[in-house]
Amino acid sequence: MRVLMLGWEFPPYISGGLGTACHGLACAMSRLQMEVLFVLPRTDIATEHSSSIHTSSPGVGASRQEASFENISLLPIHSRLSNPYQTARQAPQQGPMRTLGASQQSSAAISPLPESKNLRLIGTGAEGGYDGDLISKIQEYTHRCIEVLKGETFDLIHAHDWVTFPAAVKLAATSGKPLIVQIHATEFDRSGDRVHEGVYEIERYGMHEATRVIAVSQLTKRTIVDRYGIPPEKVTVVHNGIDYRDTAETSARPSHAEKTVLFLGRITMQKGPQFFVATAARIVEKLDNVRFIIAGWGDLGPQTIEQVASMGLGRKVFFTGFLHGSDVDRAYRMSDVYVMPSISEPFGLTALEAVRCGVPAVVSKNSGVAEVLPNGAMKVDFWDIDEWANKIIGLLKHPEMAETMRRSGYDEIRTLTWDKAAKKCITVYQEGLELVSG
Repeated sequence: MRVLMLGWEFPPYISGGLGTACHGLACAMSRLQMEVLFVLPRTDIATEHSSSIHTSSPGVGASRQEASFENISLLPIHSRLSNPYQTARQAPQQGPMRTLGASQQSSAAISPLPESKNLRLIGTGAEGGYDGDLISKIQEYTHRCIEVLKGETFDLIHAHDWVTFPAAVKLAATSGKPLIVQIHATEFDRSGDRVHEGVYEIERYGMHEATRVIAVSQLTKRTIVDRYGIPPEKVTVVHNGIDYRDTAETSARPSHAEKTVLFLGRITMQKGPQFFVATAARIVEKLDNVRFIIAGWGDLGPQTIEQVASMGLGRKVFFTGFLHGSDVDRAYRMSDVYVMPSISEPFGLTALEAVRCGVPAVVSKNSGVAEVLPNGAMKVDFWDIDEWANKIIGLLKHPEMAETMRRSGYDEIRTLTWDKAAKKCITVYQEGLELVSG
């Protein structure tokens, strides 16, 4: 089976959990002998992978395929399209954390794309960026996808996240192939009830036009059914996976006088950074030997810095900016507790990454990852500052409790493989093919 995947990030061009998920699924499908053609709006990939495109495109004239890449006469794709949720700006750093480094963030340390005859990567457009609003940029990108993919053969389309939905719907209409859309987050997760109507309509349109819908959690499925009017039988839950490492991750961690509590993610409304800072203030009233790390950046970055200053936490809270590669794992490993106070988190891959690195996690009850870590993470209502503080202080003061959490979490992530997720996706593919052919 040959799958056409559309997404807006993929390693090494990655800013968060979507790229991690796309990478994990695509590589797992390759291992399962599925052929994957991945399309994303990043032009620097076009040059970097042009030779592989030229030599590994069965059934397509290589020169025509390469020409369609090099001779697109459209405006360049703007970086806001490749990462529509934030501007990848550098956050300020503070002394003790300077050695962590700060660059474009990844939510996981991911190796370069492996060589594989079953996995091929295509980028569209030219270097630079669109002018105009985001919806117009997506429309332009849709036209480019249709043009670039002329002559490509595939059995079905798998579209990740709303940015790709208009292109995916048109490709499905012109090819007659089934369309599977995967929802990693909705506009209600990102914006609460103050949704962007244009984004909401694109999400709704894509889900209604799709043959089948994949949700990353039961939490997300409920949103899809209740907010977008999608029949529940059309939606299948496929939890994300994690690259398991069979090492002594849960062995006793070295003790140190100063404890570290970590927040890692985009500093946006959805991720609840204000609750993390408020919790930090509550904790330092009871514990002096603790510091707090905020790794990442986003539109609430300046506001969060101001909150830290106004609460007198300047000597306790440190901002690293965006982290990538080995710096991400290093941030986990130097931490004693990982905190994910998201207001709405469709899944929450960072919690699995923390557990993999042997860090006990305290997560929002309003998260998909809470469904797969029944015993391996503590859960708190995102708004309950007192309970966040109590749970974190308990883990910091009682090593035996932290060790129990580490071991429980690591036992649970052993079964959360990307191969398992990929097999569930393939079952959805087969159902979609049967629906279209029937």
